Amino acid sequence: MSKQIVYTDQAPAPIGPYSQAVKIGDTLYVSGQIAAELAPLGDIQAETRKVMENMGAILRAASMDYANVVKATIFVKDMNNFAAINEIYGSFFTGDFPARETVEVARLPKDVNVEISVIAVK
Repeated sequence: MSKQIVYTDQAPAPIGPYSQAVKIGDTLYVSGQIAAELAPLGDIQAETRKVMENMGAILRAASMDYANVVKATIFVKDMNNFAAINEIYGSFFTGDFPARETVEVARLPKDVNVEISVIAVK
């Protein structure tokens, strides 16, 4: 199987040596997305919404959508934001939710408050 790099200008460009997403066969691996373009940071719901919108743009670039997501990983700076993140994150899915873990971390790139990566299958 060949590896296809997926890129869209509808989501922020990578800030390091990685791709927005890589597709192998019918599986898409989307790198962690952040909302660094929001300023000032601090509204966790706005950040989460922007992250999910960026994710959607990448999924669309691979001819997929949120229904194709089978696994998500969420990194948060403050687990006290768990409920607020869940509210926004959950609104992007209908029906069967993907598998997921949520991990509190000390710091995220660009000092954002939330980062989300996903795996999607067509």
